[in-house]
Amino acid sequence: MRITVVGDVLLDVDINGAATRLSPDAPVPVVDVADIRRRAGGAGLVATVLAQDGHDVALVTAVSDDDGARHLRRALAGVSVLAGAPLAPTPTKTRVRIGTHPVVRFDQGCAPAPVPSSTGEMLAAIASADAIVVADYGRGITANSDVRAALAGAARHVPVVWDPHPAGSEPVEGVAVVTPNLAEALASAKAGGLETSRTGVEEAALYLLDKWGSGAVLVTRGEDGALLLSAGEHAQGIPAPKTTVSDPCGAGDRLAGSLAVQLGLGLGLAQAATRAVEDASAFLAQGGAAALAAVAEVAASDEAPKASLVVEPSPVVEPSPVVELKGLELVDAGELQPDSVQLARAVRSRGGTVVATGGCFDLLHAGHARTLSAARSMGDCLIVCLNSDESVRRLKGAHRPIVSVDDRAELLLALECVDAVLVFDEDTPEACLSELRPDIWVKGGDYTPDELPEARLMAGWGGRCVTVPFHPARSTSGLAAALAKVS
Repeated sequence: MRITVVGDVLLDVDINGAATRLSPDAPVPVVDVADIRRRAGGAGLVATVLAQDGHDVALVTAVSDDDGARHLRRALAGVSVLAGAPLAPTPTKTRVRIGTHPVVRFDQGCAPAPVPSSTGEMLAAIASADAIVVADYGRGITANSDVRAALAGAARHVPVVWDPHPAGSEPVEGVAVVTPNLAEALASAKAGGLETSRTGVEEAALYLLDKWGSGAVLVTRGEDGALLLSAGEHAQGIPAPKTTVSDPCGAGDRLAGSLAVQLGLGLGLAQAATRAVEDASAFLAQGGAAALAAVAEVAASDEAPKASLVVEPSPVVEPSPVVELKGLELVDAGELQPDSVQLARAVRSRGGTVVATGGCFDLLHAGHARTLSAARSMGDCLIVCLNSDESVRRLKGAHRPIVSVDDRAELLLALECVDAVLVFDEDTPEACLSELRPDIWVKGGDYTPDELPEARLMAGWGGRCVTVPFHPARSTSGLAAALAKVS
């Protein structure tokens, strides 16, 4: 099948590595870089996936002539790239991953760009396609008047699937399906004066169907599947297969490409949409965009030392799928709090990373707060294993704890970085760890992770230990001594 993808290309960069320690300069993880992989994103991802499926793919886009563009062209091998006048710079999105878990993303060159020019070859690829996917990423190709006219003409003869973007152009009238995600659909409807909410997705879809003049609107809703609405028909919910997702990147691109293929093959709209949702779920189950074949630009080896990257907290950190549990009820010492275990299981079931740490946390101070914040940045939830009052007395002496377990737990839960607290009565947290089975166990100290007494236990289920540097002049004993002087 001849498929033309029209849209904006991005360069996606994945920096992959492991983190077993924190920087001594700040409570942030140090990533030992294993490799750096570059791949085509945006419309380039749609074209790459369709080409790997065996289709004859033409990509109508705009490509710069900078370094990023050279990486893009290598990643688009097998795709016929038809580009207008160069745009600079190439928009680049760099993700840092610890294992399979994204911890931060840096965007470069993603500001609005001038509308690129078009060529006769680009317009001919639109006119001759059996199906068309528009992957609008707000970089201007869909605002080109000649490209829009060609798309409007093609929509009268072949299926055109339009994946919109908040900063992009309005879909041309007459396309077969527009595929906004839930947030985009609600935001577009609200911008048009329609007051709606998360439960008003059908109302938003009806509004957009009329506004865009498309044959149908398919609102994608992540793990909840999608909602399909076409003119004169009742809305139809399309469930998504249950899937463990480590990274949702590329799901919408896969869905739009698959939907165009199914419609091009002659399937009915509902059946095509169902297949597309299933294909997107399968794509994520296989690792999503990050699992696509890519060239490793930097690889660690015995001959070359590993590169390291210190990841500082940044406002561009992408949110992970996190289950928030606050204000948990404490139970008798020695019993596990069910909500803590449920949280760990829920996060794991969604492909997330469970982080745990432990201690007495008597007289909470800045050193504790820094350590807890650093621990939370390593995963999707942080569970604190907290020594009971009896456990603290055995470890610290009859004069401790200063603060009761109920108050210590309440203070910990008041911190934004703490998702749950689990109280234990033993001298060590091993029973808690065996029940929680966290992916990462964080402890403070100047020893290596392998020296921790919990290291062997954690290794039993594939977990690992991470150490956090001590913060000088910040300790419970020091704080208690200072308070004694003023009491």
